[in-house]
Amino acid sequence: MLKQSSVVDVLLLLLAIAVLATPAFSDLVLSKVERRIDVTSQFARVTKTLKVVNSGSESVSEFTLTFPKFLGNNLAYLSVAHSEGKGKSKRPLVNLSVEAANPKGMPDSISFYTVALPKPLSKGETLTLEVVAAFTNVLQPFPEKISQGDVHLVMLQESAQYLSPYAVESQSLSIKLLPNARIESYTNLENTKLQGSEIKYGPYKNLPQYSYSPIVVHFESKAAFAVAEKLVREIEVSHWGNVQVTEHYNIVHRGAQLKGEFSRLEFQDRPNPRGASAFRHLLARLPPRAHSIYYRDDIGNISTSQMQSDSKKTELLIEPRFPLFGGWKTFFTIGYGLPLSDFLFASEGKRFLDISFGSPMLDLVTEHLIVQLRIDVDADEDEVVLPEGSKDISVITPFAVKQSQEIKYSHLDIAGRPVVVLEKNNVVPDHNQKIQVYYKFSNINLLSEPLMLISGFFVLFITCIIYTRADFSISKSSAAYLAKLQWDEVLATLQEVQSIIQKCLATHDKLEASLRDLSRTGDIQTCKAARKSYDSLLKDLSKELKPLLASLQSSPSASQISPKVEELVAKEKELQEKLMAKHTTVVEGYEKKSSGRDIENRIASQQQKIIALRQDVEDLLEFIDEI
Repeated sequence: MLKQSSVVDVLLLLLAIAVLATPAFSDLVLSKVERRIDVTSQFARVTKTLKVVNSGSESVSEFTLTFPKFLGNNLAYLSVAHSEGKGKSKRPLVNLSVEAANPKGMPDSISFYTVALPKPLSKGETLTLEVVAAFTNVLQPFPEKISQGDVHLVMLQESAQYLSPYAVESQSLSIKLLPNARIESYTNLENTKLQGSEIKYGPYKNLPQYSYSPIVVHFESKAAFAVAEKLVREIEVSHWGNVQVTEHYNIVHRGAQLKGEFSRLEFQDRPNPRGASAFRHLLARLPPRAHSIYYRDDIGNISTSQMQSDSKKTELLIEPRFPLFGGWKTFFTIGYGLPLSDFLFASEGKRFLDISFGSPMLDLVTEHLIVQLRIDVDADEDEVVLPEGSKDISVITPFAVKQSQEIKYSHLDIAGRPVVVLEKNNVVPDHNQKIQVYYKFSNINLLSEPLMLISGFFVLFITCIIYTRADFSISKSSAAYLAKLQWDEVLATLQEVQSIIQKCLATHDKLEASLRDLSRTGDIQTCKAARKSYDSLLKDLSKELKPLLASLQSSPSASQISPKVEELVAKEKELQEKLMAKHTTVVEGYEKKSSGRDIENRIASQQQKIIALRQDVEDLLEFIDEI
């Protein structure tokens, strides 16, 4: 508290210097000042009704507004309007031009703004001004850190008397709090009274210029101190009948920070008293015919949302995945579609988009707002999306914003789409006003994308027709085609050779089996009959190999493989001879009634040669099979 008191003391000193050293700006006098400060949300909204009288002899065309510097630094929105008449004859408010000023010789502790009057104010004439100002970061949490069960207390610093470079004849101030708000303390001056949830100061009479009487109000705030550190609004206009709005929120709770640990059990058991400083939901007021609404974050869709709609509005009540206490953050995205006919109009050969600037979230303060407006149309061969050229794009806003243009590419784009980027800092709900984006566009360009798709499919179908009907095979008279035929013949011949050799090997196995039967049964005649049958079969297979070998030897394509095939046939022939010799030796031994050991000794050398030849034949078959 000491730090804030010292700031007020320094401010009072600077204001005293200003009072002593500053002459009057003009002969204007404020005959009546009514100030109303609304602190029911997280920012202070100040409404002033100023009745201005020219008591001098010369006409005055400008009016000066002043704010203490600590308020001026947090000024988010300021508008001044002029009203005439009373009761039923009262005319609508007309907004006046307001500009920041820096008069010479003025102290730095005061912010000055100049208002251009609708017409010079002559001697004795009166004028009523309606001033609306919104200040952020002026409701300071006090204490700055609280536990989960503590109430959220904030502190407001203001002046009971109106700070003005003009004399004030009568002035009153009212500070509006939330109903049933707990008031810890407030500065009690002369003519101060508390009525329900409203604190009133004044009226104070005959105040000199630069009057200042500091006051402090310490009270409970149940408002959601939700601040969007960054908000990106993407507004995409499609001339096919839709306006798509996508909003990316980076939300932080700027109230008193949570001290200690968070207990989910206590919060769910008693959410109101044990989580009074947290906010659980936000309310977005969308246009009446909003459709295709979604609410999601990086994890996915968030189902904790409710929507109500009628002919005047669509309300979306969203609840984050967790309650937000002071200092906590969350990120999410909402999106919705709007009917084009409600927001796009034509005027003087141009089209213009009439849509709101700020966030649809109620009572949300945005530190940095980026609005991207994209016109979803296509260009002709020479232009950059808008047929008449992107130079005709213009934006009208009711307040100053940073403007820029860029190009973004999407599906079926050739030159890209123009994007109007609007940026503004310190945005409050008062900024949620209509903006207009003017541009030129011809309906003929609506056919660009359909024609592009039709042309693409047409080319695809023509290509398929040509491909299926044309003959892309190699000519039968070409050398490559003939070489391919010859190689195919070689491969077929090799397969036949392999098949015959495999049959020969199978016959060899049967011949070996007849010898085993002989040793088991001793039936010599049956063994001889089997040999005769197998011998005849092997001769037939040998005859089949001769024309195949001749074909390979005569083919130029088989020049490299032919020696291996000849070696294979020779090895098989030699294997066949060795097997026949072995068979003869075994049968003769049985006829002479030799012992089994004597027969084995006689065929031992033959058996080793047979095993080696069988392995050579199998290796050659494997080599040919790889080819």
